[in-house]
Amino acid sequence: MEEHIKKWRLILGKDADSKEEIELEGEALGMDGALEILYDSEGKAGLGKSSPKVNRWLGDIRKYFPSSMVQVMQKDAMERLNLKELLLEPEMLESVEMNVDLVATILSLNKVMPNKTKDTARIVVKKVVDELIKKLANPMREAIIGALNRSVRNRRPKLNEMDWHRTIKANMKHYQKEYNSIIPEQLWGFGRKGQSLKNVILAVDQSGSMASSLVYSGILGAVMASLPSVKTHMLVFDTEIADLTAQLNEPVDLLFATQLGGGTDINKALHYADNLITQPDDTVLVLITDLFEGGNINEMFKKAASIKAKGVTFVTLLALNDEGNPIYDKQVAQQLYGMGIPCFACTPDLFPDLMSAALKKEDIYQWMAKHDIVRK
Repeated sequence: MEEHIKKWRLILGKDADSKEEIELEGEALGMDGALEILYDSEGKAGLGKSSPKVNRWLGDIRKYFPSSMVQVMQKDAMERLNLKELLLEPEMLESVEMNVDLVATILSLNKVMPNKTKDTARIVVKKVVDELIKKLANPMREAIIGALNRSVRNRRPKLNEMDWHRTIKANMKHYQKEYNSIIPEQLWGFGRKGQSLKNVILAVDQSGSMASSLVYSGILGAVMASLPSVKTHMLVFDTEIADLTAQLNEPVDLLFATQLGGGTDINKALHYADNLITQPDDTVLVLITDLFEGGNINEMFKKAASIKAKGVTFVTLLALNDEGNPIYDKQVAQQLYGMGIPCFACTPDLFPDLMSAALKKEDIYQWMAKHDIVRK
């Protein structure tokens, strides 16, 4: 019972124990100090501009709290205590817990980062990118290769292209009892390897609210670009367009080429994407944005409808991250949804399965229902 009370005291802070009746000691006292610095409602504590004090606090939260909680507390510290300035110091970058939110913060500071910090920043970003690629690459490759192997049937397959299950099933009537064998009249094979079968266009909003989605998009786009059977384009946009397709083979360089912040012109991005579409039936367009349009919204709807009418598989992701419910323009999402363009948030872990369904031209609304994704 006493431990339970102490936990609530830590959660509610000093104000919940104005008479100081609950005594904290040892680890609990250290946890309370770290929490007070960050969440003191009157701002009496805080970290100020002292790098040594910040370093001690970062060490304390890693000591007292699990990694998942450390990441949340770091993110809160960036927002509540304005620690972004301190991240311009290389020794600070070496102290923080490395995660997607940290990468997004680094990218937002890229233009004002002093030269002495940039090398450390690249090392931090590369480490996070490498860890995410290690986690996401195999599921992404397996999903896409599996989808494309079945998207084109080959009637004259080579040995390594044979679809044995379908060939045997189609030729069962040609079973020769005396030879205990099937003599096939028709061979079935998967799509030929090395052939560009599909086109994928990632159009990613680089406004500040889409920061973590931008990081994941760059990494997943780089994995897709490594597959010869998919031609992958990546463009990022605010009020202007940056085509980063040529940098997909170097995801760290790609991320540092982005510029978080600024306005949003989805209409302009869709016009640019439309110019990349040469085979609509074999094209998947993934628009990643919160749909807060700053350009011509009526023209945006017209262009979206035009792309959809061509036969392009068109999906809008309101977020591509692990953060849960995104903030987005609900009216725009509803109108696109009614036009046959699904709008929903997707986690990076689920994205490979989404791409598999899109490449196989499955009904994305049914795919959403299968994965209990609520329509937006």
